[in-house]
Amino acid sequence: MVDRGAGPSLPPHLPLAGLLAEVRGCTLCADHLPLGPRPVLQLGARARILIAAQAPGRKVHQTGLPFNDPSGDRLRTWLGISREVFYDPGQVAILAMGFCYPGTGRSGDLPPRPECARGWRGPLLAHLHGLQLTLAIGQYAQAYHLPGRATSLTETVRAWRQFWPALVPLPHPSPRNNLWLKRNPWFAEELLPALRARVAEVLGATGGEKNSP
Repeated sequence: MVDRGAGPSLPPHLPLAGLLAEVRGCTLCADHLPLGPRPVLQLGARARILIAAQAPGRKVHQTGLPFNDPSGDRLRTWLGISREVFYDPGQVAILAMGFCYPGTGRSGDLPPRPECARGWRGPLLAHLHGLQLTLAIGQYAQAYHLPGRATSLTETVRAWRQFWPALVPLPHPSPRNNLWLKRNPWFAEELLPALRARVAEVLGATGGEKNSP
């Protein structure tokens, strides 16, 4: 469940540059972070695609660059875009549900800390005036962007046509999900070709419209 409670008190109409400075200096959950706070995000007011994922992994924490790992390589292949386009904040915004590395548990990385969704997500999203496509990656992002759905991740992703063309739910591109991808071949056969075409359309690489997968 996503915590949507009250967040930090921010000045009204705070410019994006000031808001990003506030976020990058955030220490709200410093006591709970094994490597300390290092918020990792990417956002420009003109971004047309929003990538909403879970939280940075250890390598991303070390480099400060979102999806700078094998998961990012796979995600860029799924989207059919280059690193140059992916890391252009004027085209792609990257806001995880938690901006800092949360640490590792018995079965992988811990869930994202709730403070980011509660305090920063609303103000940041309010600056995305040209947003055309949201990619909700993983159960935490899907719970936030598709509130009220009581279905599994697999069922939500399988129902992707219900949210088309404004939102596409995706599994996490982590190598840990290789078995899921093998068990769900429809994902690569049906969803990914439509997703690549939609991304190309949104970023202006194609001239026509494609509102139906």
